Amino acid sequence: MLVAVDGTVLLMAQPSLRRGLGASLAEVQWTSTAYLLAVAAFLVVAGRLGDRYGHARLLFTGVLGFAAASAGIALAPGVSWVIALRAAQGLFGALLQPATLAMLRLAYPPGRLGGPVAVRTAAIGVAAAAGPLLGGLLVERFGWRAVFVANVPAALLIAAATAFVRLPAPPRTGPGRIPAAGAALLVAALAVFVHALAGVPEHGWAGPGTLAGFAGAVVLGALLVRSERRSAQPLVPRAVARSVPVTSSMALLALVSAAMFGALFGASFALQDAAGQSPLATALRVLPMTAAMVVGSPVAGAALRRFGARGTALAGTALVVTGILGLDPGWGFGVLGAGFAAVMVTATGTVVGDAPAGYAGVVGGLKQTAMNVGPAFGIAVAAGTGAAGPGAAGPGASAAALAALAGVGLLPASRLPGGGRGPVLGRARGRAAGDRLVGEGAGEGGGPPERPTRHAEAEGSGSTGRRVSPARPRRRGVER
Repeated sequence: MLVAVDGTVLLMAQPSLRRGLGASLAEVQWTSTAYLLAVAAFLVVAGRLGDRYGHARLLFTGVLGFAAASAGIALAPGVSWVIALRAAQGLFGALLQPATLAMLRLAYPPGRLGGPVAVRTAAIGVAAAAGPLLGGLLVERFGWRAVFVANVPAALLIAAATAFVRLPAPPRTGPGRIPAAGAALLVAALAVFVHALAGVPEHGWAGPGTLAGFAGAVVLGALLVRSERRSAQPLVPRAVARSVPVTSSMALLALVSAAMFGALFGASFALQDAAGQSPLATALRVLPMTAAMVVGSPVAGAALRRFGARGTALAGTALVVTGILGLDPGWGFGVLGAGFAAVMVTATGTVVGDAPAGYAGVVGGLKQTAMNVGPAFGIAVAAGTGAAGPGAAGPGASAAALAALAGVGLLPASRLPGGGRGPVLGRARGRAAGDRLVGEGAGEGGGPPERPTRHAEAEGSGSTGRRVSPARPRRRGVER
């Protein structure tokens, strides 16, 4: 919730920050991009560290660092300091984000994860949706620095609560060594890609700097894939990389979050700079999105049980597309919020349900990576199409591009498990990727063998409970 509020609160504060510090549009964009770059680059590594050394410990360290960086931003004398401290804030944010999903995976058996995941998703949705209203109130009364001061007591409260959390130790996943080559290549590829996105408003999509950045990211990505294939203990375990539900959920989250955050970025500047509305008035315009996300999360949970992950994700993505196209007239915020809630609940439930316990941290890191790279891309699309530039007429200036971006999410949504019988988490785990996750998890260098009883319970919770992993023989006394 802390990270979700921080991201959407900043959207309301950026116009005021730009005026207060005399910053350029590119510098203001970097106050978001520096954070997203640091988070995205280190999330998977942080997830692996949590799997090895304990997620509660990583969460405690992360929230304390997040609080310290927030306090520094509130006192920053110039925009350069803000950008640097936002990068530090992102590094600590990378430590704390994967921990919440992983702690749920350790605390609850797979068959009982549905309720906790729904509560977590609803809480994040409420926090993210309430961020614009909170940001508008704080900026209106106290200025942009107040949005960072508010992070400090919230983070300290979370740290105090984390100190009393007791969880089972995560299964050991091998020697515990983080693959240095894979980690370095992942960090470099994401950094180059996000840096290229940040330069789009200045250089354009076809500028030499932009094209060189994208080409560099592709080369580094290819080297990463090669390194992962050759490694006996890859950064992203093969059982996870080959899971169609997990990879489809990641792609869906990246595309839809890109479209939503890009639309909010453009709408914030259009309403405040072009239309002359105050931060509070802008937040009130976004209020229907808050209500829709609050109501939409439990509705999405019911839709999952009735229609399955595929149908719910397709409907949610279609609502996001419709909502973005309706932002300029003003009626689209509620539709956008309802659609995003449906996508979040569906994709998060699928990811958690497909994650073996020993891989909970790395899967949580991958999920959060998608949720952080996506907004960086969406903001670049919005800024690069003139949504926040001089003379911008409103979010309609970039609505077509962002709606098309969200529309691409229909492709990965169609790859999610279908059908509506049985708990969605059990179904996601028991589908095509389920056998690979169970069977290959024991054979990889980084894969923890789990007790057959746990897998039997996990597969038995869905409609495909009759499956037996070909890589793990039956054992006497364990019913499949």
